[in-house]
Amino acid sequence: MAALKAVRAQLDTSFDEAVDLVLQTLRQRGKIVVVGIGKSGNIGRKIAATLTSTGSTSVVLDSVDALHGDLGIVNDGDLVLALSYSGESDELVTLLPALKRFSVRVIALTGSPKSTLARYSDVVLNVRIPREACPFNLAPTASTTAMLVMGDALAMTVSQARGFKAQEFARYHPSGAIGRSLLLQVSEIMRTAPRNAVALETVNVKEALLRMTQAKSGSVTVINARGKLAGVFTDGDLRRHMAADGDSVLSQPLAKVMTRHPICIRADALAAEALKIFKERNIDDLIVVNRKTNRLGWWTPRTCPK
Repeated sequence: MAALKAVRAQLDTSFDEAVDLVLQTLRQRGKIVVVGIGKSGNIGRKIAATLTSTGSTSVVLDSVDALHGDLGIVNDGDLVLALSYSGESDELVTLLPALKRFSVRVIALTGSPKSTLARYSDVVLNVRIPREACPFNLAPTASTTAMLVMGDALAMTVSQARGFKAQEFARYHPSGAIGRSLLLQVSEIMRTAPRNAVALETVNVKEALLRMTQAKSGSVTVINARGKLAGVFTDGDLRRHMAADGDSVLSQPLAKVMTRHPICIRADALAAEALKIFKERNIDDLIVVNRKTNRLGWWTPRTCPK
């Protein structure tokens, strides 16, 4: 934690310059080539994966294999993100002149702003830390964590600057829990007939309760004579009116006791959006409307379970 605070305190305009370089590269259809050795290389792989998954095309270049043919993945216009805490790793220092033969820019993540790597770089992100978490101050621990955090910060800032959206994130994660939660639409999980209780606003509360019971639902969607959404009546509404008016509420038409202007969501919205509404509004049911209109052009109400 002390190391991360130190790195944060060292942030300067170089970070802005790094973000601008990444944005320029991506706009010109270039890619980010991530290179590092040892533990820094491992961190580089994770940073490259995060960049790629958030829409910033990245590849990992092995420093040793690069000198034996893998430099072929580098093209003019690419951006090199080089990781080395000391900035003097032999394999990386040997590779730098070969990289500079291409028309590329270099961003360094290093704890040594005056190192060989820093001198070869266009922008230096300083990740110098007071000491390692290792009791001998030897094993890369706090330093690699600092690199990881800096890489994540860079990736997220670039993502935000590019206007990267959740729908795009879902496109890059079609499988697994992330993909399912982001790609699933409300229309795929909402309740439909017979589990969707719907009643005209002229129907009395007693009849509405029967429909709710048949649908095993805690609410009924209320529509007017033209089929347009008019409101919602929930078991919570029933308790409140029973407390105020007693049994007489059962004979009241829904139009007098329903909640008007209920919270709605589009059928083609993502399920994650519905979940957010449930949490923020603290509700149990959410009315779903679609954009397909009938002859009169009214929305068709449906109900989405929590």
